[in-house]
Amino acid sequence: MAADAVNRLGGAFLECPRTLRRARELGLTGWACYVAGRGGALGDVRPDTVAAALGLITPEAVRDGWDAARRALSPREVAAHLLAECCRWGSEHLDDAAKVDRLVELTEKAVLAADGSGLPLFAAWRAMPVPDDGPGARAAVALHLLREHRAGALLLGVRASGLSPVQALIAGPEGEAAAVAFGWQPPYPPVAPLLRRRAWADAVADRISGQAVQNFTPAERGEWITILRDTTRTVFSRRR
Repeated sequence: MAADAVNRLGGAFLECPRTLRRARELGLTGWACYVAGRGGALGDVRPDTVAAALGLITPEAVRDGWDAARRALSPREVAAHLLAECCRWGSEHLDDAAKVDRLVELTEKAVLAADGSGLPLFAAWRAMPVPDDGPGARAAVALHLLREHRAGALLLGVRASGLSPVQALIAGPEGEAAAVAFGWQPPYPPVAPLLRRRAWADAVADRISGQAVQNFTPAERGEWITILRDTTRTVFSRRR
């Protein structure tokens, strides 16, 4: 439950129409903003370095987005703009959420406790300046950081399981749609033989990301999950 809520709340700003509109104002396509926004926390590195950190996207698609973004802004600037959009989304959607201050307290506690070893995107995003824009912005950023932590942990699980990126994507919850979105073209391998290894990769990711809340008391863990569940329900019921 916590992983699903973190994924939805921590990534909602990426799909927000206002974020996409801001990207166009900066001279970026949505894809260039996504690639350079996430990867830009690493700095002005080579496209293959970004592709390695993102992990599941084709290197060609990463290079296209990265190079297109660099013609308009530096990668760090794109990442800073994406962080600002995360804060903006959080202020708009989470400032008035029930128990938002407690959500901030517990989620930031998890972010600080999370181990960044082998998770370069998470470590780079965590090193970016912490916003001081109110509880909604802080909650959104902390949730985004945990989302990056879980994404990096999944990549470790995928590699350990022996799955290729395209195999991991088509065996995941979004199936072939995720493979297409990340630049992989058909024909795709049969899904059934991959499901067990994908489940194992998810279990590894859950174990790694779960270490961030090991210092929570049982009561804090239950409280955090309840707040996440209630916040997710409230935020996404408004968007229908």
